[in-house]
Amino acid sequence: MLDLVAPEPYILGLTGAGLLIALVAWLPLALRRLPLSLPMMCIAIGVGIFSLSDVALRPLPQVYPQIAERLTEFVVIIALMGAGLKLDRPFAWRRWGVTWRLLIVAMPLSIGAITLLGGLVLGLAWTAALLLAASLAPTDPVLAADVQVGPPRSGEEDEVRFGLTSEAGFNDGFAFPFVNLAIALALSATSGKPWLQEWVLHSVLWEVVAGVGLGWLIGRLFGWLTFKVPAETKLAKTGDGLIAISATFVSYGVTEILNCYGFLAVFVTALALRRSHRDHDFNYEMHAITEQVERLAMMVVLILFGGAVVGGLLGPLRWEDWLVAGGIILVVRPVAGMVALTGLRASLREKLMLAFFGIRGVGSFYYLAYAINHVEVAEASRLWAIVGLVCLLSILLHGLTVTPLMRSLDRSRGRDPDEVEAPPPGLQGPAG
Repeated sequence: MLDLVAPEPYILGLTGAGLLIALVAWLPLALRRLPLSLPMMCIAIGVGIFSLSDVALRPLPQVYPQIAERLTEFVVIIALMGAGLKLDRPFAWRRWGVTWRLLIVAMPLSIGAITLLGGLVLGLAWTAALLLAASLAPTDPVLAADVQVGPPRSGEEDEVRFGLTSEAGFNDGFAFPFVNLAIALALSATSGKPWLQEWVLHSVLWEVVAGVGLGWLIGRLFGWLTFKVPAETKLAKTGDGLIAISATFVSYGVTEILNCYGFLAVFVTALALRRSHRDHDFNYEMHAITEQVERLAMMVVLILFGGAVVGGLLGPLRWEDWLVAGGIILVVRPVAGMVALTGLRASLREKLMLAFFGIRGVGSFYYLAYAINHVEVAEASRLWAIVGLVCLLSILLHGLTVTPLMRSLDRSRGRDPDEVEAPPPGLQGPAG
């Protein structure tokens, strides 16, 4: 008889990684017509795994704050590169009007409303309320794949998908000044150090302007190396989409070394890289590899999030936290979005969808982890619980509604929602 011994953790890890990669490839296709989303399935998998009695690990972010910050940071920068590469619409102030409305009006309104709710309803200290608002105000570029544009040159760029993609790309960078404001106020409260001048000059002006400028320069450099140098040596000749991952790491690393906003730089780098040769087939290859890496990393984060949920993440919640969490998703974002979109030349259906699909997720985890790792927050566990609850409710609500609503939008525009995305003609495989 064959004697079975307990497998080594390494072997179990390899097996689990193989299954995860298979799910990365198969689940999006399997869920295409169902009112379910890949993030929902990942959380369910995490709940199942970490509910097993043999699994002792409890992946709570407040227990592993450094890991939480770095893991979510990695997922977000990959997602930002992918978002920038797949935008077909050329950058122009007027043509990107929906983006500016959501950034300049909707996000500050959301931050103000959530701060008031945190201070007046939840009883948080005002610095903690501002930190909560800054963490929850930006929409997420990682979890919003189902409401974003399709791959480069796929033709899936209606106003709703474009607006949500471009907003998610930019607002993860523009939320950072508010996170830094909460940190500056908290440090000033304990040290008495003046904060206003440094925050305005450094956290707002320098880090935003330099982040955009460096992102553009690095994107142009990679665009030249990829598409413009002599044919024998240009990077597009390699056919290796890993160039996009390289551009992501270089852009983020250089910008962070110079103490600027790396999230903003990565998205601008992606836009500049795409602009270098907008219709080249290699854009599809670069986007494909970023999407695969992003999806794999996202699944890891959300499986761990599922483990955190069953491990006690939501334990510190009070009844008013549940009330405010629902209000953030169902009232604050939709109302702020509709105010921002007043006067936009779009149908009421499009405006409602733009306002409704303000998905919260991995970016919110990152911002809270970043702040807690830089300043002592007395109510850290409760903030983690509230952010976790908002993200969980957002993933469930938006995950259940995204497929029917987006399919309805496609039908209203005369597009077949069951049409399978295809690569550009130059990348089609041989028939047969």
